[in-house]
Amino acid sequence: MIYSLKGLVQELTPTYAVLDVGGVGYYAGISLQTSHRMTPGTQTFLYIQQIIREDAHMLFGFYTKEEKELFNLLISVTGVGPASALIMLSSLSLEEIANGIQSGNSVLLQKVKGIGAKTAERIIVDLRDKVLKFSVSGENISTFVDNKVKDESLSALEVLGIPKKMSEKIADRILKQNPDLSVEDLVKQILKNI
Repeated sequence: MIYSLKGLVQELTPTYAVLDVGGVGYYAGISLQTSHRMTPGTQTFLYIQQIIREDAHMLFGFYTKEEKELFNLLISVTGVGPASALIMLSSLSLEEIANGIQSGNSVLLQKVKGIGAKTAERIIVDLRDKVLKFSVSGENISTFVDNKVKDESLSALEVLGIPKKMSEKIADRILKQNPDLSVEDLVKQILKNI
């Protein structure tokens, strides 16, 4: 079982990274939280969750141990797969997810693409007592903004299965009101408005 990887960031997108560890490239699915803490061409360390299925061997990378722990809690809930868990970690902060679960705020959880009313309720029931440690305020992720924010956001959403036409209209509307958004914030806003 792969627990962690330390290597050179060979490729980086909002939804996955390729780490070169001793000449071997490891592809890992990541959240926006992790993506914004990494820089292409630099050494980085990721906590890894390996999921082995009949048809696939998948790696998911996390910048913090807490994010990995919350990911594992989310995928332990029936009906929440790795893709849904990553979308949730990209749409909401660890603290927002934990507070939403603790307060029974299923409406907040349902704003995440792929999480319906029944799944949101199941997450709340299954995890209410397990997320106490995450509700402490975490550090804010500061990101730099460049002119590719919209393009990166749309391609990240496309990878997550959201049609570009749908997200582009919402992105344009959001950027008119707030042109200084980061990719992470723009994706979160789009996901909340779908």
